[in-house]
Amino acid sequence: MRNGPGTARRRRILVVEDDSVIATAIAAYLRAAGYEVDAVDDGLKALRRIRYASPDAIVLDLMLPGTDGWQVIESVRADGIEAAVVVVSARVSERDRVHALRLGADDYLCKPFGMPELVARVESALRRTAGGFRGSNGAIETPGLVIDSELKRAFVDGEDAGLTVLEFRLLHAMAAESGRALSRDQLRRRVWGMPHTKRDRSVDVCIRKLRAKVDCRSREYSYIHTHPGVGYRFAAEPKRVEVDVDPQPLGTG
Repeated sequence: MRNGPGTARRRRILVVEDDSVIATAIAAYLRAAGYEVDAVDDGLKALRRIRYASPDAIVLDLMLPGTDGWQVIESVRADGIEAAVVVVSARVSERDRVHALRLGADDYLCKPFGMPELVARVESALRRTAGGFRGSNGAIETPGLVIDSELKRAFVDGEDAGLTVLEFRLLHAMAAESGRALSRDQLRRRVWGMPHTKRDRSVDVCIRKLRAKVDCRSREYSYIHTHPGVGYRFAAEPKRVEVDVDPQPLGTG
């Protein structure tokens, strides 16, 4: 099920920088160092891309349109995303550096900086962190189900469940919080990157599809459970077995 050593995926880096010249230079150096690189120029775009693409590391400017880098760090850590965060900023005060690190950044590099140093800082941060969503270093395994974070596939009783990217992300988000009921808003923010609205049924529709592909395929377990008024919970629980009892007629036996 695993890729061999020669086919291991490259680490993914998201560059969040609104200066196109700096963003292009950073992306070029990181690609030359062997990373897959994507770039966005807005804090809100960054949050959507992070929740959708699960980068291993984020190179983050602080002064951004949409929402600033401080909010990006807070939102990422509040959602349980453990990607390495390397801040690159023209804000050089000790107060700014300490604040970013306390919010959850892994490193802080003041502008201007040398590109080789930035690459070295990213490499160091990746060594210290797991990268990506909880469980992303390996499979999440529970009775009858394996959720492979590298292959982006789920296996029910050893067979590929055939999940779409969105279905996989929803299953992974729930399994990473196994045993905890998550609201529709929490799931909508983590998987779709936007808040839940009253008329929106995307979470429920995706849950229904997951149940058809995962719960219905499993011979012994149910994994996705509804908590009315709260949301949904992931846990491997044995399916109820209905036993038909044929009572003996009265007056016999």
